[in-house]
Amino acid sequence: MAISQPIEEKVNELENAIRELVYLQHKNEMQIHQLTVEMKEFKDEMKEFKDEMRAFKDEMKVFKDEMKDFKDEMKVFKDEMKDFKDEMKIFKDEMKVFKDEMKDFKDEMKIFKDEMKIFKDEMKDFKDEMKDFKDEMKGFKDEMLDFKDEMQEENRRMNKRWGELSNKMGTIVEDLVYPAINPLLARYFDLEPIETAIRVRRKKGPLSGEFDALAICEDRVFFFEVKASPRKEYIEEFLNRQIPLFRNLFPEHANKKVIPIFVALRFEDPLVKECTSCGVYAMAYREWDYMDLLNFEDLKQYYKV
Repeated sequence: MAISQPIEEKVNELENAIRELVYLQHKNEMQIHQLTVEMKEFKDEMKEFKDEMRAFKDEMKVFKDEMKDFKDEMKVFKDEMKDFKDEMKIFKDEMKVFKDEMKDFKDEMKIFKDEMKIFKDEMKDFKDEMKDFKDEMKGFKDEMLDFKDEMQEENRRMNKRWGELSNKMGTIVEDLVYPAINPLLARYFDLEPIETAIRVRRKKGPLSGEFDALAICEDRVFFFEVKASPRKEYIEEFLNRQIPLFRNLFPEHANKKVIPIFVALRFEDPLVKECTSCGVYAMAYREWDYMDLLNFEDLKQYYKV
């Protein structure tokens, strides 16, 4: 049976409507899917945004704390700057004073330099004069040295002549020995005699004696025996006769050590050695310059000087 025209149209319209509906549904599903994707992306973006905002807030908090610290530091800095400005003002004032002082110093230095130049010129003249003076003094010293050598040689000749004359006149003790006793004891023994005597005579009963020279000290007696022509036997006589005789005639010095000194104008080396071996000092002219102990060093240990 044939379908009427109005129903066919309605069916077509319905099919069209269904197709339209399916299309719209499909389109909606696509839009919903798109919207879902976009929503998911939006949520992800929002999550990232929130995370960023949270991180930003944290950074802002840190920044605020840093700003607070910075403000505190700035306050301290301002206070320091204020102190610095005050110090700079003081420094500027001091610099001004220093500059004034430096100016005065430079002026003084200029004056000093001028004075130094004058002084240098004067010193140059003085050095020239001193050079001339030194040359003159050198000539004078050379002349004095020659004169000293001549005087020493003349002194040796005079001492030799004086010794020979004293020997001939028998006055060696008075002229040569006695003046040398105190200086010799002071130089070698650091002693000053209590009493010094020459040509000492003493008699005690049958004993009598004469001694050329004596120097009496606190704890010792220096006994001088003088001979014009010294010999070995005189040394033995000095030790074995003269000293024991002195001991007997001068009992007041019994507790004192006797230091024997054999004196002559000059000694030969063998006789000096003989004196040393006997413990006797040999006193004579040393190169005719002065009276001296010729073997003092050799007898230092013997008498513990």
